[in-house]
Amino acid sequence: MSAGHIERHIEDDLERNKNGKKHGDHPLKVGVVGVGYLGKYHAEKYAAMPDVELVGLSDISEERCGPPSQKYGAVACTDYRDLLDRVDAVSIAVPTIEHHRVARDFLLRGKDVLIEKPITRTLEEADELIALAKETGAFIQVGHLEQFNPAVVALRQELTTPMFVESHRIGPFKERGTDVDVVLDLMIHDLDIILCCVNSELTAMDAVGVPVISPQVDIANVRLNFANGCVANVTASRISFKMLRKIRIFQPNAYLTVDYAQRELTVIQKKPGGKEFDLSQISGKTLRFDDVDPLEEELKAFVQCVKTRTIPLVDGTRAREALRLSLDITRLISSKLESLSSV
Repeated sequence: MSAGHIERHIEDDLERNKNGKKHGDHPLKVGVVGVGYLGKYHAEKYAAMPDVELVGLSDISEERCGPPSQKYGAVACTDYRDLLDRVDAVSIAVPTIEHHRVARDFLLRGKDVLIEKPITRTLEEADELIALAKETGAFIQVGHLEQFNPAVVALRQELTTPMFVESHRIGPFKERGTDVDVVLDLMIHDLDIILCCVNSELTAMDAVGVPVISPQVDIANVRLNFANGCVANVTASRISFKMLRKIRIFQPNAYLTVDYAQRELTVIQKKPGGKEFDLSQISGKTLRFDDVDPLEEELKAFVQCVKTRTIPLVDGTRAREALRLSLDITRLISSKLESLSSV
C-alpha cells in the first residue's frame, strides 16, 4: 500500500473527525483481531450489543476465527488488513509482540483501537502509537480490565489518603500469556490500580522475582514507596495452586479490600466523631456486584467513547505509565537474577 494511499485515508478520517466522527446514527462497525482466549469473548460481547455491528474477525488460524464468524454473521479472514476498510473500531487481542504492528495499521487509517494490555512491549512502541493516535484523531483504549470491575468502581468513591496497600494476584500456571513475564502478564493490572489510587510520584522501589516453570519470571514481589508516604507491597504469581486476586488499602480511619474475582468491596471504618478504642464505633459493609460483567462494561465504555468522542478511562498515556513501571520492575528483577547467576 502506497504512502499516498494511506495519507488519503488519514485525510478522509480526519475530515470525519472534524465533523464530529460520531456514529450515533448507525451501528458502530467493529472487528476483532486475534480470536484466542480473550478475543472470542470480545466477539461474543460485541455481537450482543444492539448499537454495534460485528463485521469481521481475524486470526492467523482459520479454525479459530471461522466458527465464531459464522455464528455471528461476520467476515472471517486470516489477514487482519482485510478489516482495515470495513471497521470503525477494532479490538486487538493478539500476542503482545504484535500489538504495535497491528494497532499501527489501524491507527494509520484513523480507526479507534482497544488494545489488550500491556499496550506494547516497549515504551518506544507505545510512544509511537500515542503520537499516531493524536495525529489521526483516533482513540486508544487499553484493556486494563480491573478498572471496569464494579468493585473497583465503588472503591474509587471510598478513597481518601491511602497509606499502605497490599495486593496479591496469584493463580495456577497456564501456557497462555507466557510470551511475557508475570509482571507484564498479571501484576500490571494491580500496578495500574495502585497508581490510580495513590496518585503520587514514585520515589523508590525494590523487587524480586524468579522463573520457576517458564523461561520468564513466574513469581514476583515489589515494594513501592511514594512521595506522599504511601507504601505498596505487590505480589503476582502464575504458579500457585490456588486463585487469589485481592487488594487491601489502609487509610486514616478506614480499611478497604477488593476481591476482584468475587467482585466484592468491603469497607471497615470508624464512625465520624467516634471514640478511640471503642469497637462499637466501627462500622462495616460489603458490596457485591454479581450481575456486572467487567469485560462487557469495558467494551461498552469503548463503544461509548468512540460514538461520543470521549477520551477513554484507560487511554494510551495512562497505559504507558503502567507499562513504564512494569518494565522498570522487570529490569530490576533481571539485574538481580544476572548478579545471582554470576556468583
